[in-house]
Amino acid sequence: MAKSKKVFLCSNCETNFSKWSGQCSECAEWDTITEQEQPVFPNKYSGYSGALSEAQTLSEVNLTSESRIKTGMAELDRVLGGGLVQGSVVLIGGDPGVGKSTALLQVSGTLSSKIPVLYVTGEESPQQIAMRAKRLRIPDSNLRILAETRIEHICAVAASEKPHILIIDSIQTMQVADVSSAPGSVSQVRESAARLTRFAKESGTAIFLVGHVTKTGDIAGPRVLEHIIDVVCYIEGERDSQFRIIRAVKNRYGAVNELGVFAMTENGLQEISNPSAIFLTRGSEPMPGSVVMAIWEGSRPLLIEIQALVDESHAENPRRVTLGLEQNRLAMLLAVLHKHGGVVTYNQDVFVNVVGGVKVNETSADLATILAIVSSLRNMPLPRDMIVFGETGLSGEIRPVSGGQERLREAAKHGFKTAIIPAANAPKEKMKGLQVIPVEKISEAIAAL
Repeated sequence: MAKSKKVFLCSNCETNFSKWSGQCSECAEWDTITEQEQPVFPNKYSGYSGALSEAQTLSEVNLTSESRIKTGMAELDRVLGGGLVQGSVVLIGGDPGVGKSTALLQVSGTLSSKIPVLYVTGEESPQQIAMRAKRLRIPDSNLRILAETRIEHICAVAASEKPHILIIDSIQTMQVADVSSAPGSVSQVRESAARLTRFAKESGTAIFLVGHVTKTGDIAGPRVLEHIIDVVCYIEGERDSQFRIIRAVKNRYGAVNELGVFAMTENGLQEISNPSAIFLTRGSEPMPGSVVMAIWEGSRPLLIEIQALVDESHAENPRRVTLGLEQNRLAMLLAVLHKHGGVVTYNQDVFVNVVGGVKVNETSADLATILAIVSSLRNMPLPRDMIVFGETGLSGEIRPVSGGQERLREAAKHGFKTAIIPAANAPKEKMKGLQVIPVEKISEAIAAL
């Protein structure tokens, strides 16, 4: 039998150490090094007892079209890349109470009428699951449920039941008998995910894993968990807001950064097919500092309002606060605005907020952010039917962004009349009902206001 030795492993970067330390010398994270047991084999081949695989050329690989399972939610299918792939492992992460279990219970109830589904709960009792399903009016006559935390037993029951979809709620409560640490530890989470992934690939069962997040917003457990599985999705949203956003950050079967928008109702998560109309709910009168921008999320444009508030600062260091936008990017845009636009904000507090709780990661929001700041600073309301997008360079130039024509068509569909965009994104032919103002520099954009 293989012997075991004790090692100290960093849960953030997976670096091994011979002794415990408070800080990892590789990733500089604190309190991430824990003691683990690893098997030691007499030689590097004695621990393997299976059959050897044979090498083949790439042209000999049998290409078969992947079959996808529709989840019953078009927005979730969009995030997954068109549906759930057989044999794939999908991790759904999010804050407590954001709707992870509710979403997967809805998917289970919808699919159980067509294909076998097994719902494994490690946190709640079957009675609690049944009560939630009744409250949400989810069909549960064909849904199979199992209350278990041992991976060996779960795989044995799944091999007997032969479900097409297996849901694990949650991976932090699962444990493997061979690992001596407590459930939720680094080794337990990693080994549980590895064995479930192996079962999925061997049986062709699609598996959903529910994962909790830490205070920093990352999936609890080792980062290697995200490398083992196929798809990683996050459910974002504040508890006091009814909107929920599902975002894919890793997808082996589709595009990343896809976005699905839902609304939390008394009947569970309801998908929103036209999210731009939701995020454009504004006041009856135009207000200074409010601009609508067109961003690109996954495979579609999205119209979102961005707000800026510029006020005189009485502190030695003026505040720079952002919600939904990177704070360092705001500091850079303020410097470019001062250098090339002649607008001074070094004695002003600047607050920027993306309405609806959406996090904007692309650079097309640069020009809209700048114009919102100028509008608030000068107390100048902007037209409600104006759309803005474009990237800003350090030399003050307005650079083009991808999908310019699709963004303009989305704006025209929602009744916008004016668009300030990069000159390189200007359409060759005039768009009906939409006046396009192409700009090449920040000074031209400010003058266009």
